[in-house]
Parts: sequence; C-alpha cells; structure tokens
Amino acid sequence: MTLLKKRSSRGFTLVELMIVVAIIGILAALAIVGVKKYMTSAKSAEARNSLGTMSGLASQVWSGEKMKGDIIADGATIGATHTLCATAAKTVPEDKVSIKGLKYQSSTDPTKDFHAGDTVTGWKCLGFALDAPQYYMYGYTATVDAAVADNNKFSTTAQGDLNGDGNLSTFERAGLVRAGELVLSPAVKETDADE
Repeated sequence: MTLLKKRSSRGFTLVELMIVVAIIGILAALAIVGVKKYMTSAKSAEARNSLGTMSGLASQVWSGEKMKGDIIADGATIGATHTLCATAAKTVPEDKVSIKGLKYQSSTDPTKDFHAGDTVTGWKCLGFALDAPQYYMYGYTATVDAAVADNNKFSTTAQGDLNGDGNLSTFERAGLVRAGELVLSPAVKETDADE
C-alpha cells in the first residue's frame, strides 16, 4: 500500500515532459502557418473586392447612354452611344516600391492618383477611388474605338508585394464588348496570389 501511495504522488518523468513540449511545439508551428495564410488571404481580399468594384463601374459607364450635345437639324435623328473609359495614364501608386511590403495612401490632390483624368479618361471617368491605405498597385487599361464598338475591351489589375521580396502577385479582371454587349470575365484571374 505504501509503495502504491509513493508511485501515485510522484511527478512527471522527464520523457513525459519532453513529449508534451514537443506536441506543443508542433501545434504552435501549425498555428503560425495557418495564421500567416489567413492574414495573406485577408489582405488579398482587398484586390479581389477592388477589381470587382472597378469592373462594375466600367460596366456602368458602358451602360450609360451618351449623346452629342449638338442641336439636331429638322427631321434628323441622333442615337445614344455606349463607350468605355479610356486608359488611366498611371497606376496608383505609380511605382511598385511604394507597395513593397507596405501600404500606400493615395493622394487627395484633385489632379493625382485616383482623381486624375477627365469625364472620358482614366480614374475620374471610371469613378473609382480608395480612401484607405492600400496593399496593391491598381491599373486600368482600355482599347476604345468609337467606330467599331465590338472588340472594345478593358482590363483592371492589382499588383502587390505583401512579403516585400520584390516578386509581385497579380490579380486581373477584364471586360469585352461583344455583339453590342459588355461581357465581364466570370472571376478574377490570380497569379502568385500569396506573394
């Protein structure tokens, strides 16, 4: 009976403690990988959401009917036209160094960043802007030919360098005018999304 009492009051052995420490270490390593993946996914959601918004705005611009402001002669007619915004002159930010493992705050100057362009060109035409600091460099390009509406197209892009290693991740969503209708790509195309 005393031998049984001595055994039950004894502490853990060194081997048992080492096994517990090893298990805790493995669980911690798995948690770190999971949290890192979750953080990257949360940050890249900015790019996916922004490209969805930009594509939607491009579609709205296309759908909006525009007419010339000229006076119509007696007996003449004029039709509504659809057009895409012309290419934005610069990406926001302009240099990828500004997003190399960093966030960029776009300018509030009415002639810079997302405020550049006019009613038919670039960011101002598109109506897209980010007020909060951003992880990605955004671009908008378009091929616009008023004479041949079909095959007019646009592309919205977001490039990022979340880990600061100089390799960029790229997200892209495009649209194409086909048979008089604007067709959007069904999803965002991603290249090296975890970069």
